[in-house]
Amino acid sequence: MMTATARAYAGDGSYPGSYYAASANAARTPAILTGEATADICVVGAGYTGLSTAIHLAEKGYGVTIVEGARVGWGASGRNGGQVVNGLNAGLDSIERRYGSETGAFVGGLLQEGARIIYRLIDRYGIDCDLKPGNIYAAYTARHMRALEAKQALWRRHGMDDHVMLDQNGIRRHVGSDVYAGGMLDRSGGHMHPLNLALGEARAFESLGGRIYELSPVTGIERSAGKTAVKTAAGTLTAKTVVLCGNAYLGRAVPKLAARVMPVSTQMIATEPLDAERAAPLLPTDMCIEDARYILDYFRLSADRRMIFGGGVVYGGTDPADVVAKIRPNLEKVFPSLRGIGIDYAWSGNFALSFTRVPQLGRLGDGVYFAHGYSGHGVTGSHLFGCILAEAIDGDLSRFDAFAGLPWVPFPGGRLLRVPYSTLGSWWYALRDKVGL
Repeated sequence: MMTATARAYAGDGSYPGSYYAASANAARTPAILTGEATADICVVGAGYTGLSTAIHLAEKGYGVTIVEGARVGWGASGRNGGQVVNGLNAGLDSIERRYGSETGAFVGGLLQEGARIIYRLIDRYGIDCDLKPGNIYAAYTARHMRALEAKQALWRRHGMDDHVMLDQNGIRRHVGSDVYAGGMLDRSGGHMHPLNLALGEARAFESLGGRIYELSPVTGIERSAGKTAVKTAAGTLTAKTVVLCGNAYLGRAVPKLAARVMPVSTQMIATEPLDAERAAPLLPTDMCIEDARYILDYFRLSADRRMIFGGGVVYGGTDPADVVAKIRPNLEKVFPSLRGIGIDYAWSGNFALSFTRVPQLGRLGDGVYFAHGYSGHGVTGSHLFGCILAEAIDGDLSRFDAFAGLPWVPFPGGRLLRVPYSTLGSWWYALRDKVGL
């Protein structure tokens, strides 16, 4: 028997005070799990991983129920930068060095699939989430440019040829700022309203006959006699197969997973709306941007022309005392014309960091699957891993086993020292960024 217990994590389950929550599409009426219920497959977590898994299984004809502790997209899926960025946090070159050329070739063939899944779901189910094409990696230094050139060459070797190098004049046509030395444009990337994507995926899943219980935080799971009981504060759902998709917000509901990743918070602000004359020179082609530093900035314009700007990390997942004070200087460094601009929304949210920066996929015994640890690249990675989880449950283990077989590396010092260790590492890399090494 496998048993685990945990406390609820999300207070009353209300969305945080983000721009995304304030501009979300029509609100859902949540159903709460009470009493006893059953399902063929239970997915824990209504973020992108859980929604992608559930949709892919429902499209195959399975009966699936999602149990969510707060609301659909309450965690990272509804708070992120909204950028459809291809690839994993760990570079393909790093994966090849660590795991070999065969694994590198396997992963290289998947790097754009997550984005294609997102675009397919938006198109097939008519999801209204302000999708716009194109993302740019911005370089501050010649070293950044060399790294982007190497990335372009490596991705081309794996069949991906959607990237265009930009010199200083070239990036100036996309970003109205003098801080960048150049960059690389990915024509297959894009950006969107992340919470509306999650809400649209939830409606798509329900249109396929799926059921979602919200405001039902999991307090424990028990595996016995070939079935798993997923226990919440007010009910129990029993299923033959369970998929754990809580990522940074699974907490200690499953102790075996809690030690594998570390929650890390990142912060975002949204300005007051900009008139067209002021907004157009900032991002003339309306693409999204992330820079090439270790601790990076990322930004884009919303559909109503707010500058959404994010960055920074806090290891351990705590929120800074003043998000605006932390992020505003970075915004004004890139766009001096926005100095003193009104900030209407400021928020923080956690992603799950793995030590290797490679997402983790696996099983906890028979019938219990998990995926987590996207390390800040979860928009596309979560959709890809949801598809792979669905394949495995449907009997095709080829891609699942390829990821599940990769060894996971614990944080040095375990749970006690992982935060100070990672903080020291980030200081070092931030210093390298500052001095241009």
